[in-house]
Amino acid sequence: PAYYIVAPAEASSNLARYDGVKYGHRSKGSNLIEMYENTRSDGFGNEVKRRILIGTYVLSSGYYDAYYLKAQKVRQLISQDFKKAFQDIDAIMGPTTQTPAFKIGEKIDDPVTMYMNDIYTISANLAGLPAISHPCGFVQSLPFGLQIIAPHFAETELLNLTHLFQQETDWHQKKPPDLNEA
Repeated sequence: PAYYIVAPAEASSNLARYDGVKYGHRSKGSNLIEMYENTRSDGFGNEVKRRILIGTYVLSSGYYDAYYLKAQKVRQLISQDFKKAFQDIDAIMGPTTQTPAFKIGEKIDDPVTMYMNDIYTISANLAGLPAISHPCGFVQSLPFGLQIIAPHFAETELLNLTHLFQQETDWHQKKPPDLNEA
């Protein structure tokens, strides 16, 4: 729950000034305001718009303390738990998601399922840790990923471990079988 407060709040805050003038997508408009509105409407998909609105809500007056500050406290506790774990280990490895990749367009209208598939990756995001997802197999002809999480500022070690995995396996070179044949 903390992630779904903090991440949208950060997205909302970071994109509040996005207007398509200095960078990114720019839509046409008959005047400046229309160009801003069109740019923000055309440039973001429904999921991004949903997350921006959630973020705007949790940062608004009256909800900031109730939601955002509490989520930041949880974020700090998660970070401390990882620091303790990394005193005894070099990296954490596990699945990237609960399920293999979705078929293209399969869950586009099911945001809850999509959110729930983030569950294994959000702790690294909240803790600000370097992490990577690497192909490691197929489930019912759909790709599945291995997530590797490293301690703060251990990006070099993370990349070296991932490279070692690539040297020992060939998953990064395999393509899924044709789903029509499976």
